[in-house]
Amino acid sequence: MFNYDWWQSPVRQRQIEQAKLRCLKRRFPEIDSLDVPPDGKEGRFLAELEAHTVVYLRDGFSYEIGDMIDDDGTTALVCEVVPMDEAWKVGAFVAVVPFDDIVRVEVFAIHPSQKPQESPHITGFRTSGEGSGRD
Repeated sequence: MFNYDWWQSPVRQRQIEQAKLRCLKRRFPEIDSLDVPPDGKEGRFLAELEAHTVVYLRDGFSYEIGDMIDDDGTTALVCEVVPMDEAWKVGAFVAVVPFDDIVRVEVFAIHPSQKPQESPHITGFRTSGEGSGRD
C-alpha cells in the first residue's frame, strides 16, 4: 500500500493537509477548510503548525521522517530520519526502507505551544536493548 506512488504523489500531501485541518478544527471548531485569512488568528495558528510523519516497520522499528530524498528507485523509501535521542542529533541519518516493510504510516499535526514534554516512543534509535537491566 505504501508504495512509491503513495509517497511521491499528492496522496501523502493530502494526508498532511487533513492532519493540519483537524488540528486547526480542534482549536477553531467553526473552520471547515485550510483556506483561512493568513493575517487572522486562525491563519497564524495554521502557519505555525508542524506536521510529522512516522513510519512503522514489520520488524517493530519506527522512524520519524525528516526530509524525503528524491531517488529514482521505486522499491524503497529513501529519506533522512529524525533521531529522538539528543545524543544522536549530531549528524544526519539517511535510511533506505523497502516499501514492503512499511506496515503503517502516521501523519500528525501539532502546534509548537501544545507539544508534550515527552517525545513519542520511536524505536529506530535504541541505544540498548529493552529490558537489558542497564540504567
